[in-house]
Amino acid sequence: YPGDVLVTMFDIIFFWVARMMMFGTHLMQAAPFSTVVIHARVVDERGQKMSKTRGNVVDPLTLIDQFGTDAVRITLAMAAAPNKDVRMGPARVESYRNFATKIWNAARFCEMNACQRAEGFDPSQPIEAVNRWIIAEVQAAHARVTQGMEAYRFNDAAAAAYEFSWNVFCDWYLEFIKPVLTEGSEAAKAETRATAAWVLDQILLMLHPFMPYITEELWRVTGEAGPARASMLIEAQWGDYSRLAPDAAATGEMGWVMRLISEVRSVRTETNVPAAAKLRLMLKTGAQSQDAAWLARHRDLIHRLARLESSAVAESLPQSMVQIVLGQSVVGLDLGGVVDLDKERTRLRKEIDKADGELGKIDAKLNNPSFVSRAAEEVVEEQRERRDEVLEMRAKLTEALARLG
Repeated sequence: YPGDVLVTMFDIIFFWVARMMMFGTHLMQAAPFSTVVIHARVVDERGQKMSKTRGNVVDPLTLIDQFGTDAVRITLAMAAAPNKDVRMGPARVESYRNFATKIWNAARFCEMNACQRAEGFDPSQPIEAVNRWIIAEVQAAHARVTQGMEAYRFNDAAAAAYEFSWNVFCDWYLEFIKPVLTEGSEAAKAETRATAAWVLDQILLMLHPFMPYITEELWRVTGEAGPARASMLIEAQWGDYSRLAPDAAATGEMGWVMRLISEVRSVRTETNVPAAAKLRLMLKTGAQSQDAAWLARHRDLIHRLARLESSAVAESLPQSMVQIVLGQSVVGLDLGGVVDLDKERTRLRKEIDKADGELGKIDAKLNNPSFVSRAAEEVVEEQRERRDEVLEMRAKLTEALARLG
């Protein structure tokens, strides 16, 4: 006595927390804790309070047996936003079990490609743009995780670690470095392998508070190659990147490459371009823009990930091309011979009409006071969530139609 942090739910603040504070101050002449973290209520998948009578109690031990402790832990952390119930159920936990599998497979990829920790690796020294970029992303993600932990916003911290691990490292970086590991120079290969191993270590550090078991095991397994580990992961020092200067150049360059690939993929999806089809791309860029140089430098990578047949810089774009605004540049994609544009316009208009019809039905329910007052809260919330989904889908369809002209 005294403690430091008390973690509790909102419904016993008056009945328990306030009394602890008063009695502790009165009897011990000191407050029993300095910080109170109020977490949300855990409910079932439909948002209903768990009850033995209803039979909707979610047993965490059952979920642990099904999906593992790490999956349950990070599910709770990710959902623990202030003032919002935590919906708990097998489907949600399963998705985070898949995340654990993703991290394991990423570590396996690094092992298969000889991405081992290098003695004395200095994250300020890499030369390759892709490696400088991922190190800058580590800095940014680590800052968000640290900020979330220090503010007791564990959902923000977990989300930052999750998004970096899956969306940045697995989805982008590992794809970016595949050509380097197979076709790059020996110096580029060595640098990339050391960088990938270092980044994986930082991921394990950031995820460890939420997924201690898989991260500790991967820390042990990856420690079998390269210099010996100084300690177990649970005893390792939290990362400190204060001496690393942010690399705006690498972030801008690789960010542009990712946006270009993402935009091309979006157009392909929205316009029903066959997966096997390869498109022609043309880039119209401003005189002061670096986009043309970036396209030339990463042409092979962009062609592979965006499934392009060719790419070139041009002073003007044919009107028949689907155009994408990308910063100071305009990108044109040639869909001729790949997609029947008239049929595609007709299809998109039908999909928009269908979305409008569904929105009308949902709005009729939500604008009906009788429905809102009588329906279960979770049913009303489902309708609101569905409305948001349909609106988002309609916006994408409208954008796709506008691109076709």
